[in-house]
Amino acid sequence: MAEDFARAVEDGLKLAKRIYFGNDRAVAAPRLASPMERAASAAHAHLPTAPMVYAVIHEPGIVDNPDLPSYQPHVHGRCDPPALIPLQLNAIELDVDCYLDTALVTVTGSWRVHCVMGSKRCDCRIAIPMGEQGSILGVEVEIPRKSYTTQLITAEDGHELEKTAQPQSGGFLKPNIFTITIPQVDGGTNLSIKMSWSQKLTYNEGEFFLDIPFHFPEYVTPAVKKISKREKIYLSVNAGTGTEVLCKGCSHPLKEKMRNAGKLRFSYEADVLKWSNTDFSFSYTASSSNIVGGLFLQSAPVQDVDQREIFSFYLFPGKQQRTKAFKREVVFVVDISKSMTGKPLENVNNAILAALSKLNLGDSFNIMTFSNDTSLFSTSMEPATPDTVERGIEWMNKNFVVADGTNVLPPLEKAVEMLSNTRGSLPMIFFVTDGSVEDERHICDAMKKRLASAGSVCPRIHTFGLGIFCNHYFLQMLANLSRGQHESVYNTDHIEERLDKLFTRALSTVLLNITIEPLQNLDEIEVYPSNIPDLTSASPLMIYGRYRGKFPENVKANGLLGDMSSFSADLTVQSAKDIPLDKVFAKNVIDLLTAKAWFSEDKQLIEKITKLSMQTGVPSEYTRMIQLENTEEALPSDTGGKKQTGSNGEKQKLISRTIPLQNFGIGFGDTTATRENVPPGFGEQRAPDAAEKFVKAASSCCVSLCNKCCCMCCVQCCTKLNDQCVLVFTQLFTALACIACFECCSNVCCACGGDE
Repeated sequence: MAEDFARAVEDGLKLAKRIYFGNDRAVAAPRLASPMERAASAAHAHLPTAPMVYAVIHEPGIVDNPDLPSYQPHVHGRCDPPALIPLQLNAIELDVDCYLDTALVTVTGSWRVHCVMGSKRCDCRIAIPMGEQGSILGVEVEIPRKSYTTQLITAEDGHELEKTAQPQSGGFLKPNIFTITIPQVDGGTNLSIKMSWSQKLTYNEGEFFLDIPFHFPEYVTPAVKKISKREKIYLSVNAGTGTEVLCKGCSHPLKEKMRNAGKLRFSYEADVLKWSNTDFSFSYTASSSNIVGGLFLQSAPVQDVDQREIFSFYLFPGKQQRTKAFKREVVFVVDISKSMTGKPLENVNNAILAALSKLNLGDSFNIMTFSNDTSLFSTSMEPATPDTVERGIEWMNKNFVVADGTNVLPPLEKAVEMLSNTRGSLPMIFFVTDGSVEDERHICDAMKKRLASAGSVCPRIHTFGLGIFCNHYFLQMLANLSRGQHESVYNTDHIEERLDKLFTRALSTVLLNITIEPLQNLDEIEVYPSNIPDLTSASPLMIYGRYRGKFPENVKANGLLGDMSSFSADLTVQSAKDIPLDKVFAKNVIDLLTAKAWFSEDKQLIEKITKLSMQTGVPSEYTRMIQLENTEEALPSDTGGKKQTGSNGEKQKLISRTIPLQNFGIGFGDTTATRENVPPGFGEQRAPDAAEKFVKAASSCCVSLCNKCCCMCCVQCCTKLNDQCVLVFTQLFTALACIACFECCSNVCCACGGDE
């Protein structure tokens, strides 16, 4: 899907050459990448690197300047798939609020349909690239006499709506790029768009990092005289610690507006000739060298479906330079079913090699592979000496060979059994798979029983899911049961990077078996996640919960350090008046509850998730996103009924329409795709057969020719052809047209059920 999108944008940039901007044009025509550049960045060429809007062009003949027509010869043929012409950006504002480890981002901008005749219309596609673990919250669009707003409804209502209306194209182009289409916008129209999403801050050695895609290509700069444009950025930081926050780095020249304990506020406003050509990045530190924590209390918002009180506590690991590291016993369990062929298994192999290099001499390890059968590097745990690690690498090179089947329970049981007798060490299992199996709930039950009898420090099961065919909620539930962590990657481009992130985080544990006292004395208490994960030096620990009753004034965080000594720290209890805790933790809570609902099959819990999703605007597996279209239409002066008065004083009526969007939930795994060994990936589609390719090429040949030469060149060329050549070309194109017509008729017959 991403590659198709990039090709459509490349076609759109070629079509944009038809547009005439007059003698005052200040920018050059959109520069197409050279063949060498396209080969170097084929996977990312023309994908959005900032919020973008595109004109969806099916008919190339409508492409022209709406203000200054060029009267070019008509172009015959259609763009199939449609070309995407990036619209010109007239104004942009970025507003970011950072709370704890989460950023709430809002972008407001104005784009103009500069490439379509004023008498024609086209769809406009909005593309929103987001940062780390981005989650779309909403899109609002204003055009003359119309407005569009996204909204979440229940999955049942969504299914009913799809019976009467065709879902509009949209959803996730890639896991971090959300798209939505605005139908039929007039050429020359200005679109005012507000888009919002949430994303996570990354953390490294006591420093938080914020990265937001904000790199606009040169061709979205309006092609007029050199008039400066206003670019605005507003940033606020609330670290929640009450200690001084130090700014470490920034991509744009921000001006400090406010500085208080734990809080910062900045702004940037500038007149620019070209829009930002770099992503917006900001880094800061707010923690000490030791483990520190705090606890927030907050009343539930009035509209909240859960009226219990809210609490949240955090632990920052500090730099941990003098803290003794845990002795680690690690088992890698890797899926080698046939769907892992090629790049996925190769990337997993590379990530495990890097993880083995991070083990200390006192650690031990083992490696397992599974398909229908289970293979072991060793029948017992092996010390992480250089010689043993080298033998492990040789074993992987020989045994990381794909085979049939995906049998999950035996290798997990064997790994837990191997680690059941550990003493004075931290046992952990890294479980990597790209598939889904029928008995996943049984596997969770079996692991729950085994872990309960595994001693005071049970094995941590850290799970990693590849692609969209594995059940990520099963893997998250498996991790939650053991205080482990879950990481996922839907796109095969980032397997090694994300897996290395999981290994680094889990292998850098600094505090385990964490408990908060005396939470057990509260009524109706619920903690997300229910089993508190371990604290690692690679990320802070953030926990959210609900309760009734009076919260105790003295609260302690307890746990075990690397030398297995006890740790205890007082948590500062404070009121979180200016931190929207329900929004900050919404996505995490919905994901955890969804895993629990999948495991328990609890309908009341599903209803709770649905209400929470609709309340916070965070999409879930049990909700569907829709567009609400409101259209203002002028009324005759003698028309009765309810009327509104527009800005120009004329009477108007408001017509509303609901447009369903495609479902973009990841689902609960695909056992059929697993059995058929379909490779992992995101947005995978079946390959077209030979007939489809031929018809598509035939129907698009005219458009391709227009992309490669101007209309005047075609006219001049045709005047030089002799009669015999003209006859041959006439017969050829007639045959191609008949093929396309036959395909069209076949599609109509299929749609009618073959009766007409």
